[in-house]
Amino acid sequence: MDIKDFKLRNASFQGRIGVAQVDITPPMGIYSRNWGAARHDVAEGVHQPLMLTCITFQPDAESTPLVLIGADLGWWKSAEDEWILRSQLLKALDLPASHLMFCLSHTHAGPVISRDDAAHPGGELIAGYLQELADHAIEAIRQALANAALATLTWHYGKCNLATNRDLPQPERQRLVVGFNPEETADDTLLVGRVTDRQGRILGTLVNYACHPTTLAWENRLISPDYIGAMRDVVEVQTGASCLFLQGASGELAPAAQYVGDTALAETYGRQLGYAVLATLEGMLPAKTQLSFSGVVESGAPLAMWTPSAYVPSAVLAAEKVEVHLSLKPLPPLSVIEQEWRECEDHVLKERLRRKCGIRKALGDGQEARIGLWVWRLGDALLIGQPNETYSVFQRDLRREFPEQAVGVMNVVNGHIGYLPPAALYSQDIYSVWQTPFAAGSLELLTQKTMAVVKEMMTKTHA
Repeated sequence: MDIKDFKLRNASFQGRIGVAQVDITPPMGIYSRNWGAARHDVAEGVHQPLMLTCITFQPDAESTPLVLIGADLGWWKSAEDEWILRSQLLKALDLPASHLMFCLSHTHAGPVISRDDAAHPGGELIAGYLQELADHAIEAIRQALANAALATLTWHYGKCNLATNRDLPQPERQRLVVGFNPEETADDTLLVGRVTDRQGRILGTLVNYACHPTTLAWENRLISPDYIGAMRDVVEVQTGASCLFLQGASGELAPAAQYVGDTALAETYGRQLGYAVLATLEGMLPAKTQLSFSGVVESGAPLAMWTPSAYVPSAVLAAEKVEVHLSLKPLPPLSVIEQEWRECEDHVLKERLRRKCGIRKALGDGQEARIGLWVWRLGDALLIGQPNETYSVFQRDLRREFPEQAVGVMNVVNGHIGYLPPAALYSQDIYSVWQTPFAAGSLELLTQKTMAVVKEMMTKTHA
């Protein structure tokens, strides 16, 4: 490579971008039991508000937008509930299915969002809350589009060591438990996006990081976004703009100390991530700026000079939604699981069976599942969303395959069913394997399909 031809740039997109944020904190008294070990059904208060943040992207005002939503919610137990909400958004904004990604932060301290739980204490509030959630999301999308202006989205990779590996061997039981494993390294990659207007004012930020929000567990009795709330506070106070969080491929990643009732620990973790986000923002070049080699100045040493200059970022936008066919493990029919649930008197096992019912109901009684995969190109960046909980090797493989692009990878997007662990783990007694309905090799198949879709998209939209 001739150094004179090299340009140092941050991955960028230039077009019409709009940002909006609304409060989606649920009503007090709503059913919020998310842990099998919990002894309470209803939260007693609110630690920090739950927020929904929306960012829209368009090459021009007449174009159909790409709509990215991040919501401080846990996971979908019912495919029907998720589709009822998402279909309202698609209809209200006249969007194709490929143009909307509704991403959940995966907090484990939020409300239950399943109408199937209506019979539980506070469950009568769930249906109304889900409708309010849809209304708030539509409001946020329309507000973002109304606010949209010519802006630049700039990306930069950073690091944060909040996440640790949580697959811990327990040799005496010949199993792996879900907790900090100090002998394994964790993916510490942090991807930060910055939206700036023509004057360089920050309009919004995007944070893509992989780490389970499981700090607050069965002892916690407050509605909380977990660490995401304090992270957002740190970033929004410093930037003066809304912050959208995107949960990464965190199947085996979580904080080292977790499962507590102390909200102060979640706030500590949030500040840790927030400061890493701010450091990453400081490492970015100004919008539409690149560094070029401009020569050598002879001094005490020969000094290479890199000079900033302006350039026009890519305005390419593209979106694809495809289905990935994944084989299922041998599973009993729904009727058998429901019977086991009715007869079970152990509250922990009953919770596991209830979740298993939800999975079987979402998939039907077939031997194969069709899983949605969303791939977006935003100029020099890729955003990849899918509904399941992939292990971090998914994002590491994609970033290694596409080093020229900033690659954002998101779990729990437009639905949720189960884990996607590497095939090598299927011989182990581990939660992510016995929870998932997907057969060994499913993660690897998803990775291959994603790479193929990205390569085809990059070829079609070469610019």
